[in-house]
Amino acid sequence: MGEEKGGGAAPSVSGAMLGTRGSGEREREMLIQGGADDLEDPAKAFYAVLQSWVSKKFMSGCVVLFPVAITFYITWWFIQFVDGFFRPIYERLGINIFGLGFITSLFFIFLMGVFVSSWMGASVLWVGEWFIKKMPLVRHIYSASKQISAAISPDQNTRAFKEVAIIRHPRIGEYAFGFITSSLVLQSDTGDEELCSVYVPTNHLYIGDIFLVNSKDIIRPNLSVREGIEIVVSGGMTMPQVISPLERTLAPADRTRINRG
Repeated sequence: MGEEKGGGAAPSVSGAMLGTRGSGEREREMLIQGGADDLEDPAKAFYAVLQSWVSKKFMSGCVVLFPVAITFYITWWFIQFVDGFFRPIYERLGINIFGLGFITSLFFIFLMGVFVSSWMGASVLWVGEWFIKKMPLVRHIYSASKQISAAISPDQNTRAFKEVAIIRHPRIGEYAFGFITSSLVLQSDTGDEELCSVYVPTNHLYIGDIFLVNSKDIIRPNLSVREGIEIVVSGGMTMPQVISPLERTLAPADRTRINRG
């Protein structure tokens, strides 16, 4: 009986020792796992910082290279496009030099400008425009493209946009960016009022509204017409940070036109 009791007590002691050993091993495993997590946290933090740094630098590179790539691509496409006009002629002559057609095209455009500046060239151009304006669909395309080209024309007499203008529109405290196209005199019972026709683009350069504004209420900034067109085309991204008004009077031709009216 005593042996049976002793035999029965032995398993209980060994079970208690196994239970104690199991709990200790579990605590040791938890400590080891916690230490591993502590070691992994700095690695994860370093990896996150490195990933953020690489992403920012990569995006900075894309921002810098994107306009450069677009510029070179469009320039290369334009050279190939213009070069294709005279390339077949040189290929028939056995001359295969890349860019020769492009140089020939530029020289041809220069000669065309010299020819149009003469009396004979202006007459030929007038006859050609007369035929084009008789065509139903072509005349609208030609008229729109001619207005755009006249806006950036170096000739002061044919330039559509005379000056860059800033007017108060549509509410007080808000301003609109536009171009002065002409000047006129509004005759009324209270007297004559000198007005300027201001073209304000709304969507594209060739789509906009025309406002008749008193010449005294127009702010003339120190910007050229070419700079104003760049501001409109870029959506205002090329707008300088500081703009100062430039006090200018009307051109003598405009004054003469007003006095004659």
